[in-house]
Amino acid sequence: MQFTAEHDAFRASVRKFVEDRINPNADEWEKQGMMPLHQIFKEMSALGMLGLEYDPTYGGQGADHSFTTVLGEEAGRADLASFNLALGVQIAMATPSLAEVGSDELKQEFLTPALQGEQVCSIAVTEPDAGSDVAAIRTTARRDGGDWVINGSKMYITNGVQADWVCLLARTSDDGGHRGMTQIVVPTSTPGFSVARKLDKYGMRASDTGLLSFDDVRVPVRFTIGDEGRGFQQQMHQFIVERAWGIYPVYTACERALQRTRDYAHTRNVFGGPLSKNQYLQYTYAELAAEVDMLKHYAYTLADTYMAGGEYTRMATIAKLKAGRVARQVGDWCLQVHGGIGYMEETWTARFVRDHRIVSIGGGADEVMLRVLSQIDGWT
Repeated sequence: MQFTAEHDAFRASVRKFVEDRINPNADEWEKQGMMPLHQIFKEMSALGMLGLEYDPTYGGQGADHSFTTVLGEEAGRADLASFNLALGVQIAMATPSLAEVGSDELKQEFLTPALQGEQVCSIAVTEPDAGSDVAAIRTTARRDGGDWVINGSKMYITNGVQADWVCLLARTSDDGGHRGMTQIVVPTSTPGFSVARKLDKYGMRASDTGLLSFDDVRVPVRFTIGDEGRGFQQQMHQFIVERAWGIYPVYTACERALQRTRDYAHTRNVFGGPLSKNQYLQYTYAELAAEVDMLKHYAYTLADTYMAGGEYTRMATIAKLKAGRVARQVGDWCLQVHGGIGYMEETWTARFVRDHRIVSIGGGADEVMLRVLSQIDGWT
């Protein structure tokens, strides 16, 4: 991965936005359990930070994936990972299928306002009885003339409380398993749609997460994304894009956490000297820093492969698996080094641990990543 002066300027712009706009409000947004996403995304769009890889015809920037890498890295400097998650849903989870296979009319109507920050979007796949096993979803969309009539519920939906529209995966035929699913844009203003409950989470507390209900929700068939019956395949590709995005903020956040813990250890005196003099801590720091650095440069190779048009599914799966595990190791160690104060909510360590625990669950749990890898490598 080679960064140019243009990348450096973009990096500086994103870093300033995170430091000036996001971090000063982190504690307040945590208390509220919500970020003002319409305002944040509108401001980011004005600065050219949304839709980096999307067609300028629809409000994108027409850049390559290296700029998304920079955006993700700098987003990882936020004092709350809720920001990275909400942003990722907007640009890398709910919109890739629409941008890639949606009709021109559909993109003008929904992708453009999302990239302009005028609308917040969300991805609605997980259900109360179907999480990692996407093929088990039960939400249905049945044709009635020129409309889809949708019934069911979706669970753990990020941005779901504020979303103006969702990219819904629904079963559109009686075929079992992964067959007969379709992706559909559903505006949340449609009669029959409701947020049944705003969920209370262990981490990512400033990222609104909802239980969504669909009760005879009627939308035009023209809101179909891509081909009817190809929703599962489109969603699987969308998951890979999601996993690639999710890695970049993680290693940056881990780097920052290790640096902050190192600085604390230099100033904390125990047993007659600074904590940093403890050789065990020195070696553990070095080992964790090496793990983070390896993840970072593996992510760079992944990004280069993606830009070159190579097959990157296996790499994204490995990186996703590793990112979750490294974040857990780093968070636990940083909290341990801080001791009692690290366990207090007034210290950044507690939030870091809570926020990053989801990396090993969301977007495909560690066990699912291992299953995918074993399948790719011919073990099943």
